Amino acid sequence: MTHPLLRMTGIAKSFGATRALDGVSFEVRPGEVMALVGENGAGKSTLMKVLSGAYRPDAGRMEFDGRPYQPASPHQAREAGVAMIYQELNLCPDLSVEDNVMLGQESRHYGWLLDRRRQRPWVTDALERLGHPEVRPETPVHRLSIAARQLVEIARALVMDARLIVFDEPTSSLAGRDVEQLFTVIRRLRDAGIGIIYISHFLEEVRAVCDRYTVLRDGRSVGAGDLKSGPKKGSDPLPPLKETTEAEIVSLMVGRSVSELFPTVPHAPGEVVLSIDDVSGRALPRGVTLEVRRGEILGVAGLVGAGRTELLRCIFGLDDVSSGRVRVAGVAVKSGPEGRIAAGLGMVSEDRKTEGLAQVRSVADNLTFSRLGPYSRFGLLNLRRRDAAVGEWMQRLRVKARSPHQDVVELSGGNQQKVAIARVLHQQADVLLLDEPTRGIDVGTKVEIYRLIGEAAAAGKAVLFVSSYLPELLAICDRVAVMSRGRLRAVRPARDWTEEAVLHCAVGGSVLGTGGRPSGQHLESSLAAQDRETE
Repeated sequence: MTHPLLRMTGIAKSFGATRALDGVSFEVRPGEVMALVGENGAGKSTLMKVLSGAYRPDAGRMEFDGRPYQPASPHQAREAGVAMIYQELNLCPDLSVEDNVMLGQESRHYGWLLDRRRQRPWVTDALERLGHPEVRPETPVHRLSIAARQLVEIARALVMDARLIVFDEPTSSLAGRDVEQLFTVIRRLRDAGIGIIYISHFLEEVRAVCDRYTVLRDGRSVGAGDLKSGPKKGSDPLPPLKETTEAEIVSLMVGRSVSELFPTVPHAPGEVVLSIDDVSGRALPRGVTLEVRRGEILGVAGLVGAGRTELLRCIFGLDDVSSGRVRVAGVAVKSGPEGRIAAGLGMVSEDRKTEGLAQVRSVADNLTFSRLGPYSRFGLLNLRRRDAAVGEWMQRLRVKARSPHQDVVELSGGNQQKVAIARVLHQQADVLLLDEPTRGIDVGTKVEIYRLIGEAAAAGKAVLFVSSYLPELLAICDRVAVMSRGRLRAVRPARDWTEEAVLHCAVGGSVLGTGGRPSGQHLESSLAAQDRETE
């Protein structure tokens, strides 16, 4: 067994009274892919910021290649050989591939004149080592696909002679055809002796590409395992990773037994509350007719570009409806989001960072923006009454925050999503339009959101649920609609769909016969693998 390339021992970090890391120990060997998994807020990002030099730890020791490692800045960490590939790529889109790869490490004549003749072979060699010589150094980055842009980031790490590369949610913006390409690149890096830290909420990716993994929970390392001996909790070994169920791994992440990954709450559909009659947008959707009943969860599946997000935006008035009508309880709704909210519609956007939430405003502001009436009199807000109500919603949805006054930007992704859902519930919307509500959040929080969706249906609300993750659609929805190229292809009871039938319909094939309900034992479907890219 080779000695660790990176060893972190007893790492602690606090922010005021909040203990983000509490004695975490973690190590990575040369030529291995180590997965770091855990819920949002478990401490993964904080640990990586300590590794990258963005944070100084309050306690603990770090060693890199057997020597003490204490980076005072991200620049020092890069010089030591540690590279970070973030979920949000750090590239200059108007510069070329070569300029982005060499940014901050350019070769120069006389200390100031750029030496392209010398540095161009370094860039070309890095791209060839990654198996993608077709990416040309002179190409502007904005002309590249998301997957190719990610290669540029990785090439930058190779040129700087990185020995340890951190991938933070690297597949969240990739279409399915690019995911395996990324895995091939990661395996190339591993075979070249580079250590890899892989952070992902998709447990099936951990199985596919990782050699070992460590689980964080509440700032502590609570479990670890590898493909041969399986995970260990304390001194009790569990079966090998390939034989371990998702529920067993999730139980390590959340600290409790999770008997159901897709919990259902009993509910019964009633009368039609949302009617969509031949609705078309400027480009998408095209002539969609659909009805959603009170107490019903209707899922919408489809590939990238199918028009699912555009359909919800038209229903909520964010995009113009060029033809057709949207009615709530038989009454045509007024144009614009304000009219839709007044009619009883509430929407959770797939893009919570730029559309779904006001990041620099408090939890209380975000949760009550769409319904301030109960706390307003003569144009003045009763903040004490509002904060008390917000506290009750935070407790009900288990939102982890210091107080209602904490800015949303400081919360984990899962807690931000809970605030977005709490907003439409507090709004008392009769129809919930949920666009990818579980994207980018951990498995434990997904379970809680599934339960919230079921409780909303049980309370008589109509739920229109767009998702690229087929197992959740088929497990918690009453009916599933499939869209393809802007049009609605078919609507069936969820029990009459299989994942294969949904995918066949989504790519434009004929609607297959009914089949059995999928088991839901794997956490990623073939459709989701092709369709993680934002519409």
